[in-house]
Amino acid sequence: VSDSLEAHSTPEFEGNVRFDGVQFNYPTRPDQPILRGLDLKVGKGETLALVGSSGCGKSTTVQLLERFYDANEGSVHLNIHWLRSQIGIVSQEPVLFDCSLAENIAYGDNSRTVTMEEIIEAAMMANIHEFIEKLPQKYSTQAGDKGAELSGGQKQRIAIARAIIRNPNLLLLDEATSALDTESEKVNQASKGRTCIVVAHRLSTIQNADRIAVFKSGVIVELGTHQQLLALKGIYHTLVTKQLNRS
Repeated sequence: VSDSLEAHSTPEFEGNVRFDGVQFNYPTRPDQPILRGLDLKVGKGETLALVGSSGCGKSTTVQLLERFYDANEGSVHLNIHWLRSQIGIVSQEPVLFDCSLAENIAYGDNSRTVTMEEIIEAAMMANIHEFIEKLPQKYSTQAGDKGAELSGGQKQRIAIARAIIRNPNLLLLDEATSALDTESEKVNQASKGRTCIVVAHRLSTIQNADRIAVFKSGVIVELGTHQQLLALKGIYHTLVTKQLNRS
């Protein structure tokens, strides 16, 4: 049993992820288990969406990949080489810097000089280019302290462009797909050619995911495509129906 993220000597990271019997609780809450034997596999280039009620373990799963925490039991397998440079992360509350929008996007890859053409391409993939072009100073517009000059959705779009600019093999979107509107093709465009793990409450944004994993009490209780899960008439079907009734 391994209690840490395992690294394998491979030429480069390809985006394969596997959780084997992972159990986890936060150190400050030792009596409240979050993951209770999580088994999950994500293949290279596959988009996996994690759904479920609050506190079921979706964001915790992403945090284990980010190495904010290690598993108490079980193992997380991620064939890593230059791990940090191979992963793009967009959190629910992204932080922007008090500089131009172009500089905020370029900050996603500090290993080289990012061209303006790359910045624009990333912004287009994140569905923020048209908004920026309508601003008086366009890409030279200042984001303000922590992105104070932008709305929450606009900050998320900038953060997505910032993650894309490094062309990561693994893209982690933690409650960030709301910034891509309800157009699922925008999610597909951002995740095209890379492994993508999406934590989502807004289920309309992940209907075209390769697989959807439904969490409950720290384990996966349903796994399949959108249509397969709807046909089960189970938890996922209930979640989708509730959201449709609220809209």
